Amino acid sequence: MAVEKQKTGKVAVLGGGAWGTALAVMAANCGHETMIFARNGATVDEINKEHRNHRYLGEIALPTSLKASTDVLEVTAQADAVLAVIPAQSMRVAMEELQNVLPKKAPVILCAKGIERSSGMLMSQVVAEVLPEHHIAALSGPSFATDVAQGLPTAVTVAAENALIADQVAALLSGPVFRCYSTTDLVGVELGGSLKNVLALAAGAAIGRGLGASAQAALVTRGFAELRRIGHAMGAKAETIMGLSGLGDLMLTCSSTQSRNFSYGLAMGRGEDLTHRPLAEGVATAPIAAEICAKNAISAPIIEATADLLNGKITVDEAVKTLINRPLKTED
Repeated sequence: MAVEKQKTGKVAVLGGGAWGTALAVMAANCGHETMIFARNGATVDEINKEHRNHRYLGEIALPTSLKASTDVLEVTAQADAVLAVIPAQSMRVAMEELQNVLPKKAPVILCAKGIERSSGMLMSQVVAEVLPEHHIAALSGPSFATDVAQGLPTAVTVAAENALIADQVAALLSGPVFRCYSTTDLVGVELGGSLKNVLALAAGAAIGRGLGASAQAALVTRGFAELRRIGHAMGAKAETIMGLSGLGDLMLTCSSTQSRNFSYGLAMGRGEDLTHRPLAEGVATAPIAAEICAKNAISAPIIEATADLLNGKITVDEAVKTLINRPLKTED
């Protein structure tokens, strides 16, 4: 069903990193009054005065209409939508801090991809506990921050359990080069966005170890089979897993060094020091994803091996040997 483009409004973006700034650029280019909440005063000043966010987006020019502030009340006041671009493992604490300032009429759109390590909950489940009176949506799909910030064509999925909210958010955020497809399959969209990060670590490690493109393709393909099995067990729709937020995001994330998860895996495969590398959500997601699979008797050997690799239980070579020597079976 076609969704009518929504009139312009105010969009509040929580987070001044690469993805938060890129989404703010997209919203501003759609004609919305857009503000970024960032804790770093220097970042705020740079966005407001120089129309740049050099730390995260280099020399990419930001719209002059885009504003930033360290005052969350100023950013969220009268907002029609709130984009929560906050790392998954920090989402609960951040929402608890902000729960009294977020307008109840504004849907909270989750733009982080991950599973809460302490509880095994998806981000929508976490935020629903903290903000029970708010409509919650999730945005996910094959997209890099630099592409979106530069206005390159991008398509993503917006999910909310309420179909009307999903349609409204998709309409609000869609523009000339940024297209949003809507769905009510919130679980499927979040699972795809979370688990592709884990599989990207595995793909990166294979390339970093010099195992070749054939091994990379095998890992991605069999990893997708694991994603399908997990999605089915947790109630996701098959078409969601086959769509932008599942297969589409997996293909992008497992094939480019622009992906922090793929790059992290690449460094891991090369045996590099990982101490000061940028945040890769898959690192925190892999162990809890493996636990969820084990608890629910879901066969996910690549996710399990990735978790063991991150925990130092096995090496890349041992992980590959374990996967290759698994009992022969028909392809599913």
